[in-house]
Amino acid sequence: MTLQLYKEPLSVLGGRRRDLLFGAVALVTIASAAVAASLVVLHRSPPLPPAEAPARDSFREITWDDLSPKEWDPTKNLRREDGSLISDSDPRAQAMFEDLRAIWDNAPTAEALDGALVKLPGYVVPLDESDGKLMEFLLVPYFGACIHTPPPPANQIVHVLANPAVQGFHAMDTVWVSGRMRTLRQDSPMGSSGYRLEAAVVEPYRKASEVTTSP
Repeated sequence: MTLQLYKEPLSVLGGRRRDLLFGAVALVTIASAAVAASLVVLHRSPPLPPAEAPARDSFREITWDDLSPKEWDPTKNLRREDGSLISDSDPRAQAMFEDLRAIWDNAPTAEALDGALVKLPGYVVPLDESDGKLMEFLLVPYFGACIHTPPPPANQIVHVLANPAVQGFHAMDTVWVSGRMRTLRQDSPMGSSGYRLEAAVVEPYRKASEVTTSP
């Protein structure tokens, strides 16, 4: 099975995304199907109090690699088995799937990012939308995550609270999100997130080569 999870223009994802991509493919292979979760919101997060947005130059641009502690290896306990030799009906396959899912859902976060003003690119997974306004969504590092494929590790899912709500964005749109990062875990119908981003700015993603300046 070949999955095309990565999609330009998110060239800033970083080298470690390859390992997590292999993990996502392993999950799909073991589970024999992609996750098709409901978009119904089971719990709405309390709205953020009104606050003056920081200046745009206050946000530090980060990559998804920065969200995962360098010493964390989600596959180290799975390397004793050759998953390619195990059929989907083998109980060991289901055990491997459950073990990896537990490891990913409890993935450690980078505590140094708690409270930091950051700017991060990613793909939109809507959670709470009303009258065309998006109030909550997950930000994920590769195309299809949480919708067409199982959720990535919790430290690769950011729960975004848009304040104010934003319009014009849909599932799997690529965006830049700027705001204050929190190391706060939360479950949703689409996946467990290890971070919350209190968004001050949500804007379409553009590569540096696509950004033009006025003369």
